Amino acid sequence: MKSKRQAKIMEIISTTNVETQEQLLQALQNAGFQSTQATISRDIKELRIVKEMTSVGSYRYTTVSREVPNGFLGKLNTFFRESVTDFDYAQNIIVIHTLPGLAGAAASALDAMKISVILGTLAGDDTVFLVMRDSNTAAAFCGEIKSLLN
Repeated sequence: MKSKRQAKIMEIISTTNVETQEQLLQALQNAGFQSTQATISRDIKELRIVKEMTSVGSYRYTTVSREVPNGFLGKLNTFFRESVTDFDYAQNIIVIHTLPGLAGAAASALDAMKISVILGTLAGDDTVFLVMRDSNTAAAFCGEIKSLLN
C-alpha cells in the first residue's frame, strides 16, 4: 500500500500544483487513498519532495531533480549566514553583498542549487547580481534570504 500511495503522490505532484500537505492529502483521498498528515509528511521526506518557488512567487511540491551531496544545503545556509552582509532587489534583479572575495562562492552555490526562478548569476569580488524570472519571485526570494539570515 505504501508504494502505491507514494507512486500516487508522485503522479499528483507531477500533474498539479500542490502547495500544502493538506492539498496533497485531499488529492490522495479523492484518488481513494486513506492516509494521515503525519504519513504524508513521512512520504514527502522519503521521496525527497521539496517545495519550489513558481514563477508567480507561490510554492509547489516537486521532486529533487538531481542528487544533492549530503550536507550541501546545511553548508550553504552556514555560508550565507557568515558571508552575506546585505541584499536588496529592484524589479527582477537581486543584489547580494558579501564579505570581500566571497561573491563568486555565493554565486556558485546558488547556481549549484538549480533554482528554476533564477535565470542567472553574475559575481564580482563582493557583489552578486541575480536575474530572476520576475519581480514577484525576486521579492519572494529576498524573503527567503532574510529568513535564512535571521
